[in-house]
Amino acid sequence: MHPTDKERDFLQLILANKGIILKICQLYCPDRADREDLTQDIIYQLWRSAERYNKEYRFSTWMYRVALNTAISFYRADRRRTTLPLSPLHLTIEDAVNSIGTERLAGLQHCIQGLNELDRALILLYFEEKTYQEMAEIMGLSETNVATKLSRIKEKLKKCVQLRFKEN
Repeated sequence: MHPTDKERDFLQLILANKGIILKICQLYCPDRADREDLTQDIIYQLWRSAERYNKEYRFSTWMYRVALNTAISFYRADRRRTTLPLSPLHLTIEDAVNSIGTERLAGLQHCIQGLNELDRALILLYFEEKTYQEMAEIMGLSETNVATKLSRIKEKLKKCVQLRFKEN
């Protein structure tokens, strides 16, 4: 069976923007198998929602929105069924030997994992250097709300990282 033009165009858009999916899956799923499941879920939801895509907006903006909503739903469902959550704190000996820069990065990643799902999505978009307007479109918030939330998130992360390194 050969793919239709519509299917081919969809696959090209997905491949051109696959980094979005990979980053979101990495952020919400520390386990490789879960990341693979979430990747499939996101692609399925994008396909199901393709008819509702408004071509007035950039594809990547729409894709972020669908992918983040899918990841948040996946995360919530996974959290309910998982009894022992895996944590980035379970470091291997090799990880412990790495440089202080890696330790700080691991500390930041741990702090980000401690944020709620929506805050994690916002900080991902911030690290992706999205504008407040783009973040607002993707998240369905006002630009003012995005700015306020990001300010609070950054302050939380700063305190969390400082606490982690005081303990060490």
